[in-house]
Amino acid sequence: MLPVAVDAMGGDRAPGEILAGAKAAASLGIPVVLVGPPDLEGCGDLALIPATEVIEMHEDPANGVRRKKDSTLVRAAEAVRDGKASAMVSAGNTGATMASALLRMGRIKGVNRPAIATPIPVPGHRPTVLLDAGANSEVSAEWLVQFAQMGSVYAATRFGIARPKVGLLSIGEEPGKGDTLRKEAFPLLSAASGIDFVGNVEGRDIMSTAVDVVVTDGFTGNVVLKTLEGGLKTVVKALLEAFTAKPEYREPADVLMPALLPLYESLDPETYGGAMLLGVEGVCIISHGSSSARAMTNAIKVARDMVEADLVGALRAVISA
Repeated sequence: MLPVAVDAMGGDRAPGEILAGAKAAASLGIPVVLVGPPDLEGCGDLALIPATEVIEMHEDPANGVRRKKDSTLVRAAEAVRDGKASAMVSAGNTGATMASALLRMGRIKGVNRPAIATPIPVPGHRPTVLLDAGANSEVSAEWLVQFAQMGSVYAATRFGIARPKVGLLSIGEEPGKGDTLRKEAFPLLSAASGIDFVGNVEGRDIMSTAVDVVVTDGFTGNVVLKTLEGGLKTVVKALLEAFTAKPEYREPADVLMPALLPLYESLDPETYGGAMLLGVEGVCIISHGSSSARAMTNAIKVARDMVEADLVGALRAVISA
């Protein structure tokens, strides 16, 4: 397959951790091309697409993409568009990553708005796909139907779920609960083809086996995502502090640790590599700004898997239908 284009300058820990993650992915046999300054050091044997500008995390996404046409994000998206790369991965400015992919790759015909699909860990089970996780602060009921269709395809392709259960995030399970958007979306989702709509779900259902795909607007989705991330970090930190609070706790903690490590692994966002931008003409993985080398390696693996599974082709098919 064509190489995965990796934004070498995206993220809080760029370029060091990004390069390390890209090299680790390449050592697994995944073709990788970096996108970064012509004089970028530490590339090793990896190919480089030169880009002289960087859209910083604090910059306005749309203005950054328009003004910085030689930025790493723009060049990565163009590489996918021009058939020089099979996918793009970035831990940089989320809005600019989305804008670059949308403006350079283009939107799948029939898609109203692309959406960010994020895997939410469910201990002992496959993750729940949450979308939109931040691309569209305000949405229409019709868009939520498309999110459900695209999220179902993504859950089936990435996690092997034959018929994903789709829920509409609301403040109650009853059909009449929620604001105007939720009330308008419910009957549309109930009548939509190609999805297994199970009705309204609440925030507590996201990290459960009750649902495989949860659809909502990007504002609510992003708040949910950041709340869960913060809550999990707080719990893990408190647990580790409790283990070392007294000397007599350390021996039992050593006994428990082998059983807890797999749980920690399943809850760690870096295990999943990043979110997927659904609805654009190419595979685009948006990684967390604080991504480590491990997270980048996993993101590149996801990009490879989604290219090989022809996720974009499957999304085209469900939207055209």
